[in-house]
Formats: sequence, C-alpha cells, structure tokens
Amino acid sequence: MPLIKEAMEQKKAWVWFKGGLNGGSWVSGFMASSDKEMGILIERTDFIKCRVPEWRVRFDEPEQESKGPKIPKNPIWKYI
Repeated sequence: MPLIKEAMEQKKAWVWFKGGLNGGSWVSGFMASSDKEMGILIERTDFIKCRVPEWRVRFDEPEQESKGPKIPKNPIWKYI
C-alpha cells in the first residue's frame, strides 16, 4: 500500500538565526509548514530546506528584528 502524505499548509514566516559578533536576527521570506514530525519545515529559494524547532519560527512580523525568542537551555537549532 503506498504512503499518502497529508497536505501541509504553508505560511509566511520569520526565522531566528543566531549571529556572530552582531547577535542574532529574525529573517523574513520563508515559507513554513508542519506535519507529524517534530519541528517546522522551512523553505526559501536561496536556502537549503530544513526542519527547525518551533521556537525559531514566528508567523507574525517581529517588532524588533534583533530581539530574539526565548531560547531554551541547551537548544537544538536544526533537526537532522
């Protein structure tokens, strides 16, 4: 029996990236979707598609680009 994937709704999203000396920032232009697996799948034409934890993604525009999310202790930044 073939596997049938459920359709995933895609939404525009901002993704948090940790920075070097300048600190981190929210980056726009991503499409995000979720399914039964952990995390959120993020996609952008100039970026490698990957799955990241929910705390790195937001669906509303951040008030301050450089004000980050509450980062958990010993965070996972990307699911493999």
